[in-house]
Amino acid sequence: MRQFLTCVTVAAAMALLAVPVAMAQNGPLRITITEGVIEPIPYAVPSFVAESAAAQSYADQLSRVVAEDLTGTGLFREIPRDAHISNITSFQSPVQFPDWKAINAQALITGAVDVNGSGQLVVKFRVYDVFAGTELGDGMQFAGTADGVRRMAHKVADQVYARITGESGYFDSRVVFVSETGPKDQRAKRLAIMDYDGSNLQYLTDSRSIVLAPRFSPTGDRVLYTSYETGEPRVHVLNVGDVQSRILPTQPGMMSFAPRFAPDGRNVVYSVTQGANTDIFRMDIGSGATSQLTTAPSIETGPSYSPDGSRLVFESDRSGTQQLYVMSANGGEPQRISFGAGRYGTPVWSPRGDLIAFTKQNAGRFHIGVMRVDGSEERLLTASFLDEGPTWAANGRVLMFMRETQGAQGASSLYSVDISGRNLKRVPTPQGASDPSWGPLQ
Repeated sequence: MRQFLTCVTVAAAMALLAVPVAMAQNGPLRITITEGVIEPIPYAVPSFVAESAAAQSYADQLSRVVAEDLTGTGLFREIPRDAHISNITSFQSPVQFPDWKAINAQALITGAVDVNGSGQLVVKFRVYDVFAGTELGDGMQFAGTADGVRRMAHKVADQVYARITGESGYFDSRVVFVSETGPKDQRAKRLAIMDYDGSNLQYLTDSRSIVLAPRFSPTGDRVLYTSYETGEPRVHVLNVGDVQSRILPTQPGMMSFAPRFAPDGRNVVYSVTQGANTDIFRMDIGSGATSQLTTAPSIETGPSYSPDGSRLVFESDRSGTQQLYVMSANGGEPQRISFGAGRYGTPVWSPRGDLIAFTKQNAGRFHIGVMRVDGSEERLLTASFLDEGPTWAANGRVLMFMRETQGAQGASSLYSVDISGRNLKRVPTPQGASDPSWGPLQ
């Protein structure tokens, strides 16, 4: 093992389509980006080798989570284990590449797990380009406590994904959202946090007060959200580590909502309603100093920063209907960027800086879509009775959003979709769920 990385103890997008292609004759295995669609890349991941009796119960779990992560992207296809010809019984043994070529595995992932003297799990892995007969990158090693076994598997999958696609992964990340129970007209709502795939669910608040629109900080250690705890909407900031929250100060009689962190993690933007008017404000959450960024006699809300913090996108009805606008992060005259039929809302800037995701309502249907930051190349990715509130994965490749079914018994769920519109799937949660915010890689 030539490269080592120790993970902390666990206590608690580009072009339209990614296309797997066969390995180039004179180059490494790589998923290239084109505008065609062919089969996902076939790969094999045998059960990780248990290097001690104490590690036996973790070996298969690790490899299964890695496989679920990769296959879940829609870019990879796992070759079933009953088709394997070779067995990996030692992490140090040479790979029998002809056996893996025979079943058309283009990539091979091998791994091992042990328990060290202090009781920590030690996980190591390698990735191979089967047809070239070479290792992709260097082997790596992670260490952590047993309750962090899934997180270590996510870290392995992130590395495999990065080596084959050339992009960063998004598996070792969390989502904060609103968990919902009860009938549609009497929903009980509380904040919850989970791994990106629905595992390791924890509740951050109780359901005594309505909570809305949680938003992660850039480092994932804090969450902004709107709560009706005082009887009117107010912005709160919650520390994820100790689950303690406080209300951000506003002047008496003002309602504050729709908060979002700036990339620096020190400032937040949010909307404030004064009488019939709603404007966007910025606050330094350390000092409490505020500045007003919009002054139009209209409703401005849903602000989201560009990754470099220089601009804001937001929704406004200043043109007569709900549309998207971009302006300097310090305020000034905004430029409208949405011109299609229907209404636009809930904009959020991609971590890559190249796209803006949004909710669109048109002809009785709701859509999740993306457009360039100048409003060009609008693409609708979904359509249903109610799709709303997109949030980006850390690598800008995948969006998560809320979908609600029709009727008095309609329920809300979380879904994810690739920015190409492919690989639409439900994200498992034990109850109804809405308002997701996808955090950074941990």
